[in-house]
Order: sequence, then structure tokens, then C-alpha cells
Amino acid sequence: MKTKPLRLSNTLTSWVALVPMALIVIIGYLGTVLWTLKISVSSSRTLPTHDFVGLTQYLRLFNNDRWLLSLHNIAIYGALFIIAAIVIGFLLAVFIDQKVKGEGLFRTIFLYPYAMSFVATGLVWQWMLNPEAGIQQAVRKAGFSDFHFDWIVDQDMVIYTIVIATLWQAAGLVMALMLSGLRGIDEEIWKAARIDGIPAWRVYISIILPMLTPAISTAFVLLSTAVIKLFDSVVAMTQGGPGIASEVPTKFIMDHLFGRANIALASAGSIVMLITVLALIAPYLYARSRATEHKGAE
Repeated sequence: MKTKPLRLSNTLTSWVALVPMALIVIIGYLGTVLWTLKISVSSSRTLPTHDFVGLTQYLRLFNNDRWLLSLHNIAIYGALFIIAAIVIGFLLAVFIDQKVKGEGLFRTIFLYPYAMSFVATGLVWQWMLNPEAGIQQAVRKAGFSDFHFDWIVDQDMVIYTIVIATLWQAAGLVMALMLSGLRGIDEEIWKAARIDGIPAWRVYISIILPMLTPAISTAFVLLSTAVIKLFDSVVAMTQGGPGIASEVPTKFIMDHLFGRANIALASAGSIVMLITVLALIAPYLYARSRATEHKGAE
């Protein structure tokens, strides 16, 4: 008889413990999203107004050359960054999985950049890529006077310098995810492959990579959200320059929110980026829920 009141008490305690988090989500997140959506369909400038102008701000947004350039840049950056981070992270994980000496040291070295703020390390990258003081100058002093590496001041190449710098920071995280997946693979698979004489590269491509799908999916979602949020790297390295050549959506939004006193246009940009994030995450969440339902049915 006492078990029912005890269970009821435990259930009530659990729900009460969830209330603060639920309030934060409802008020702090959903509330701000709805407020941003409301501002995006108004004519607000420096201060919010309560009029309604429909999709005017969204039309202005997609007629803005700077916004379109930022979308072009983030598309190039995202494709190169995600593919390169997954490939390099996987190769680093394979390297460490060979039981190399000093494995703990290598793991720390590869993962450490992810723990660092890019506001600080971005200044180092800016100096390294400076054609007058960094890599280009060092190589020229070594005797290669015709060497050119001035991408950070080249409007057509500057976005690739952002890829290089942020790839250095993110590859370690992907390595950690992939390594955890590799360590969970049964050793009997490798024994069977060696007995059958299957080359190691073929085992990785045909067997190991499909088994790492959960780790790859997680890495893809984390990297995709990092792409959408790209801001500090651009500000620390290029300030969006030269000119606006390395402009990205988050910098466009922040500039119009604080610098150009156009909170309605900035809010419209924010809603567009939110929809993009949801479009990326929704298929992943749906696939995970289906997989959970399938396991439960079995």
C-alpha cells in the first residue's frame, strides 16, 4: 500500500525538478523566437514597433547583395568545412586506433584546439596568414622568393582561409567521435578480414564506415550547426573583409542589429537561419526516432 504514494511522490518530485528547465525553454527560447518573428514582420528600426508589414523585410533581405554574398560564402564554407572535417577526423581516429605509442598525448594534441576560443586563436591565424609577416614571408626568407600565399587579402580566396583555420579547430572533435565509434567495433571483424585476406582499406570502406553511421551523423549535425553559427572566426581573422568578401549571415545580422539600427531586417535574417538549422536537424531527429521505434518493436 505504501508503494503507490511513494511512486506518486517520486513522480511529482521529478516533474517539479523539470519546471525550471521547462520555463527556461518556454520563456527564454520559444518566447524570444516568437518575439523575433514578430519583429521580422514589422517596420522596426532602432526600436521595436508593433505594426505589420508582412514579408517586406524578407523580400528586402533577399534583394540585398550583401546578404546574398553571405549565403554564397556560407555555402562554400559549409561544404568544404564539413567534408574536410569528417575526412580528416576519421583519418586521425584511424591513426590513433592503431594503438600508437603516446596515444593519450596525440588525443590531447588533436582535441585541444576545440577547447580554445577562436577569438584568441583567430588573431594568431591572422598573423600567420598575413602576407607581410606570416607564412608567405617565412617561406620567402627561406629562399623561395616567388612563393605566394596571400589568400587572406584576396577577395576570391579569403573564405578558404576561414576554412583552414576552423578546420584546425574542429577536426579534433570529429576525431574523438570517430574514435569512440572505432573502439566499439568488435575485434572479431578484423580477425575475420585478415583470415579472408581483405585489404584494410576495403574493410574500412565496406564495413567500418557503415558501422560508424551514428558517429558520422552526430558529427554532421554538430558541424552543420557550427557552420550556421560562424561568426567569431570571421570577426577575429578578417572582420568580414577585404571589403565584404568574407561576409557571413551571422555577421550581417549582428551588423544590422547593432551597427545599422535595423532590427527588423536582422530579425528576418535570424528567422531564415533558424529555419535552416531546423531543416538540417529535423531529418536527423526523425531518423533517430524511427530507429528507436524499430529497436523497441524488436
